[in-house]
Amino acid sequence: MTDYAEEQKNELEAIESIYPDSFTVLSDEPTSFTITVTSDAGEHGETVEATLRFTYVDKYPDEAPLWEIHSQENLEDQYVKDILTLLQQQAEENLGMVMIFTLVTAVQEKLNEIVDLMKNRQEEEKRQKEREAEEAEKVAFQGTVVTIENFLAWKAQFEMELAELRRKKQKEEEQAGKPKLTGKQLFERDHNLDTSDIQFLEDAGNNVEVDESLFQDIDDLDLDEDDPDFDPLEMGSDED
Repeated sequence: MTDYAEEQKNELEAIESIYPDSFTVLSDEPTSFTITVTSDAGEHGETVEATLRFTYVDKYPDEAPLWEIHSQENLEDQYVKDILTLLQQQAEENLGMVMIFTLVTAVQEKLNEIVDLMKNRQEEEKRQKEREAEEAEKVAFQGTVVTIENFLAWKAQFEMELAELRRKKQKEEEQAGKPKLTGKQLFERDHNLDTSDIQFLEDAGNNVEVDESLFQDIDDLDLDEDDPDFDPLEMGSDED
């Protein structure tokens, strides 16, 4: 006949010697105790910890002891469930033998796995953020590819802003007592209207930069030279 009390007593003494700093007896009738299990430290010193509470039943080890996670640190709920499932599996496999050391060792290994999973997840999150930052930087560097449609829209907006700058410039000159110049006088003062436009922008504190690499090659434009309305001179004047 199995002397359950003697087997439980002997195991309890062995467990206390193996885990002197993390073993605590909670009660004698029934015998209940806790063992705190801590994972190995991760790359940056991170750890997870679980305090397991075991309670002997009368016919232990022929019957499994009772267990629960008494407390934990840095252990997510999904991993708590995994540990409880692991304890159930290990207990079923070790019925008839004292098993506390086996159960604790299994939990120790599981905690180490959890630390590795947490590390891998953090590294993946870091890589994802780096990829997102690279994509954002690439989009900002490339800008918007210029097509016929958005170039014409930009040109119309640019000409409106330029006209407004000219109006403000003229008003300022009039208020300063300078005579209003005619279109001919403006042209004679500056033989290059494009240069004059740029001068207006510089006087107003605006700089316009155009990335020529964004424009489509003229050979790629779908132009029908057989169209009776097609006028290459007119196209040239539009680009100027």
